[in-house]
Amino acid sequence: MRATLIHGPGDIRVETVPDPVLSTGRDAIVRVVAACVCGSDLWPYRGVTPTREPRRIGHEFVGVVEAVGDEVERVRPGDFVIAPFYVCDGSCANCRNGVSTSCLHGGWWGSADRDGGFADGAQGERVRVPLADGTLAVVPGPVADEEVPGLLTLSDVMGTGHHAAVSAGVGPGDAVAVVGDGAVGLCAVIAAKRLGATTIIAMSRHPERQALAREFGATHVVAERGEAGIEAVRELTGGIGADRVLECVGTKESMDQAIRSARPGGMVGYVGVPNGGPELPVRRLFETNVGVNGGVAPVRGYIEELLPDVRSGAIRPGLVFDLELPLEEAAEAYAAMDERRAVKVLLRP
Repeated sequence: MRATLIHGPGDIRVETVPDPVLSTGRDAIVRVVAACVCGSDLWPYRGVTPTREPRRIGHEFVGVVEAVGDEVERVRPGDFVIAPFYVCDGSCANCRNGVSTSCLHGGWWGSADRDGGFADGAQGERVRVPLADGTLAVVPGPVADEEVPGLLTLSDVMGTGHHAAVSAGVGPGDAVAVVGDGAVGLCAVIAAKRLGATTIIAMSRHPERQALAREFGATHVVAERGEAGIEAVRELTGGIGADRVLECVGTKESMDQAIRSARPGGMVGYVGVPNGGPELPVRRLFETNVGVNGGVAPVRGYIEELLPDVRSGAIRPGLVFDLELPLEEAAEAYAAMDERRAVKVLLRP
């Protein structure tokens, strides 16, 4: 089959790789209907995260189950499924505690699982899915093609934006600032509105992304950064700062922006993958009673909650996909996102 590999900074290739095979009895083979490029994929693409040898890449996909192991009970061939960006069994103590990203038996796409089988990268024609009953979320059929982009966001970005809002404690009447205008930040705007925020400030410098943020529910846009951006947020929130701030970038500068944009006693929900040395200023947090909560988003646990709203059109996170390309053009997909010519690229095998 054909699949995407990263060989080094700026070097993405689609190559022929071995077909996946069932190996444990608890796994499944899924034919990929759609995958995509994530902002976190850009860290190795840019060389920030080293690539020591060519490896499979991609961790977001939806597809149709082709085969299952003889111990799989919940997932059947022919099911349309959403795969979260990680593998989990759904039954260990950490999964039961709502932190399936720390599954005691889980793992990550594009690497060996704990039983020695290979969990293919998502940007390919097929994927072997370990722990299929826990990992995969079945979407009741039929599934229309126009639903695919929205369903694909539930594998990562919509659930991650939702996790930022939940971690910050967003509720009815809140004033919320969102730091980051990538796909996760835009989905965080959706999540804030869905949870009842009435003032939603999108921090964005890009007109196309500003327009999409407003369509998703942003009431204000702040293009400034640093002290000017913080002051702009305060002016929109009675002079004190936002009740909740959603940090969706992961750099030192974005975390500083988020913390200083929160009002005294406010809360920052962070989901940006840490790069560039973000640190917590404990003295400032202590003096202002600002809290920080979040981390890698356990999106598998959010799929069933968000799925009805995606399918009904109550929320439309699929609009973050502003470019669609065939799998064979994966290199162009990465370049388009790296150069900010696209918010998020959908790949069709």
